[in-house]
Amino acid sequence: MAEQLRFDGQVVVVTGAGGGLGKVYALFFASRGASVVVNDLGGSFKGEGNDTKAADVVVNEIKKAGGKAVANYDSVENGERIIETAIKAFGRIDILLNNAGILRDVSFKNMTDQDWDLINKVHIKGAYKCAHAAWPHFRKQKFGRVINTASAAGLFGNFGQTNYSAAKLAMVGFTETLAKEGAKYNIICNVIAPIAASRMTETVMPPDVLENLRPDWVVPLVAVLVHKSNTSETGGIFEVGAGAMAKLRWERSSGLLLKADDSYTPGAVLKKWDKVVDFSNPQYPTGPNDFMTLLEESMKMGPNEQGEKLDFSGKVALITGAGAGIGRAYALAFAKYGASVVVNDLVNPDTVVEEIKKAGGKAAGVKASAEDGEKVVKGAIDAFGRIDILVNNAGILRDKAFTNMDDNLWDSVINVHLRGTYKTTKAAWPYFLKQKYGRVLNTTSTSGIYGNFGQANYAAAKCGILGFSRALAAEGLKYNIYVNTIAPNAGTAMTATIMPEEMVQAFKPDYIAPLVLALCSDKCPDPTNGLYEVGSGWAGRTRWQRAGGHGFPVDVPLTPEEVVKHWGDIVNFDSPEADHPEKMQDSLKKVMANMDNRRAKNDESPSSSGAAGNEHLAAIQEAVKQEGAPTEFKYEERDAILYNLGVGAKRTDLKYVFEGAEDFQVLPTFGVIPPFNAEMPFDYDAIVPNFSPMMLLHGEQYLEVRKWPLPTAAKLVSRGRLLEVVDKGNAAIAKNGITTVLAETGEEVFYNEMTVFLRGCGGFGGPKRGKDRGAATAANAPPKRAPDVVVEEATKEDQAAIYRLSGDYNPLHIDPAFAKMGGFKAPILHGLCTFGFAGKAVYDRFGAFKNIKVRFAGPVIPGQTLVTEMWRDGSKVTFQTKVKETGKLAIAGAAAELMTDDKSKI
Repeated sequence: MAEQLRFDGQVVVVTGAGGGLGKVYALFFASRGASVVVNDLGGSFKGEGNDTKAADVVVNEIKKAGGKAVANYDSVENGERIIETAIKAFGRIDILLNNAGILRDVSFKNMTDQDWDLINKVHIKGAYKCAHAAWPHFRKQKFGRVINTASAAGLFGNFGQTNYSAAKLAMVGFTETLAKEGAKYNIICNVIAPIAASRMTETVMPPDVLENLRPDWVVPLVAVLVHKSNTSETGGIFEVGAGAMAKLRWERSSGLLLKADDSYTPGAVLKKWDKVVDFSNPQYPTGPNDFMTLLEESMKMGPNEQGEKLDFSGKVALITGAGAGIGRAYALAFAKYGASVVVNDLVNPDTVVEEIKKAGGKAAGVKASAEDGEKVVKGAIDAFGRIDILVNNAGILRDKAFTNMDDNLWDSVINVHLRGTYKTTKAAWPYFLKQKYGRVLNTTSTSGIYGNFGQANYAAAKCGILGFSRALAAEGLKYNIYVNTIAPNAGTAMTATIMPEEMVQAFKPDYIAPLVLALCSDKCPDPTNGLYEVGSGWAGRTRWQRAGGHGFPVDVPLTPEEVVKHWGDIVNFDSPEADHPEKMQDSLKKVMANMDNRRAKNDESPSSSGAAGNEHLAAIQEAVKQEGAPTEFKYEERDAILYNLGVGAKRTDLKYVFEGAEDFQVLPTFGVIPPFNAEMPFDYDAIVPNFSPMMLLHGEQYLEVRKWPLPTAAKLVSRGRLLEVVDKGNAAIAKNGITTVLAETGEEVFYNEMTVFLRGCGGFGGPKRGKDRGAATAANAPPKRAPDVVVEEATKEDQAAIYRLSGDYNPLHIDPAFAKMGGFKAPILHGLCTFGFAGKAVYDRFGAFKNIKVRFAGPVIPGQTLVTEMWRDGSKVTFQTKVKETGKLAIAGAAAELMTDDKSKI
């Protein structure tokens, strides 16, 4: 057995250690011999309040087990006090785990400065303050270990988390810089993106997934990284959760090199765009490209082939920090191509404005700091009445070795770069949303992407801008607002003294502008969410590469010693499993795929699977292990009323249509609405042959109502999974299960099973019969006696038009031309609308039900009358629904299981 990794005689500081991951860190390190400072402010996961109890409970637990620990109740913004606690109590500090965090999730349009500032204060400033206070001790003893905490939201950006994504990617640039500065003092710094259950994540994930996302899976990786035996793995970025671990690194395309002269235009860049994004011969950089060599190559080239000429006429471009340097070059270029340009500069915008006007262009100046975003954007609106393009370029440098950094140097750089970018974009956003058009170009730097000695503040700010851009790109996409980020390389007064004049000219900021214009145009083949490095006639794209990684069985406790054994896999970028994650879902993929990795299962022979050699069976086998990414659904009382009206509520049914009614409620069949857009973890064309969406029919619907009474307004989260696929020869039947929970508490509200009939997709060797899952699969034949209750209800001719406003916008239900293509004389009523009518009939007569299941048997035309026949036996009501005008069944094989056995409702 491998020797146990111990931490005897060492002192570990863990921030945010009162619960979740931090608590597990504290308990683990104490159990391995370390003295632990348990820091926790005791606030909520939104950063509200404080309470010393959280830290005290953990300290007492450690002491009870014979370990050594002290509590600290300071906010991480007072990092020096936290480190002082370690020195006073134990005389030293060896390991710092920056783990404290809060969430303030809100869409960008609704974000307040407080939402932004609080996240940055805790995550960015807090990590800086703690690390800065520990740094002198680390240097003096020539030993230190730091773990900073990023997240998938930071690495990839996430909708509704522009603040959090910015703060979390800032941790990457910050860590990479600390790694470079700490190397010669044996100070090792790494950053992790953990996926672990905590007070923050438990609001968005179902309990069965949370079980496998226990923080225990994160700790062993951290233990290996901070142990004294690790002397070389520094500056690394690691994804970890549910037994899966993988390292990430940057990958840069070979890029496009053009002649850096007057023929280097936006059209020339777009003409050969495929080269910009060509990763066939990539680099794996830790710093900027070799611009000297690129420049020498560029000088030897002939003039560039010209593509289409861009035209920005009628567009208004706002450029911050445009009074000189790169910003000035952008302003002149936009003006040259027809844009009206707003030149923003804190010092002097007027010179550039005059320069543009002299050349026949249109320009206005705004003298203000980028931090005063409202004023900057107002200048654009006042001058030209609109804003179409925002280039966030303003910046300052306050370089200092980390040991000599102070709060003023830190704050001023974060404020101008990161907060300034947020403020100007926030001010422009309402205009972009209103006109359904916007182009944002943000400026990071190679110091941010790769870290750079003496620039911990700048690297954090610049990498934070990239995280902000990625989250913003996700939010802007559906409004035609595109967001990209560049890391420009241009000559400075310093480089001018050591280069020949010809090269100095080629390093001019003018050779950044063509890419900027290309990205802000409507002609870019990759319109949004890109990161590009650019300078001296060269432009390339940069992305993540993730190592093949290793998945540990989730039914066996994981130890650091086991992690060491598989370290080669965790950091192996040559593995066939290595990939290029770009979205949050990609991040979760490896973690979710590992959920079914069990030692007991792994010991079975692989031949028992039966899927070998059959791609569809193999895809099904893989798909049923996965769970789709969480899909959020928010509804208000008006949505409840709209749904009720959509399934037959009348204006006299006050409990369904008037929010002020004492018994106001949403009908239980509303449960089919929240999971409507749930993301499924598979593609139909992978699990069945010959798939076509036109051949898909919604066959059955099963709904369980797991919370009574139903909230009339709530924020919910749904997760979907494939349950099974049945092979019927000419057709296939796929069954999906979707669990919907309250976002706030994780409490289950609805569970749906949807059966889809896939015509022409059978014959792939799958099982011939589906599994018995009780009420969800019951046949529900109606009794041979006359029905106990019959309810007749006419649908309105505009029923489908009303019902579709609850979310199902399929044109089959509204567009006559589309309905004809589907073989119907007129648009048909949604099957789930008919389900709602039938469910309402059951609910109105018999009261609340635990579950309800229907089979869709035939179409209904809006305006036809629905006749629902019901038979009650104990707590079960069997029913069917016919179309009165035709006598044909619309719903068959249906039943509901009541909450009570009381028959008085009949």
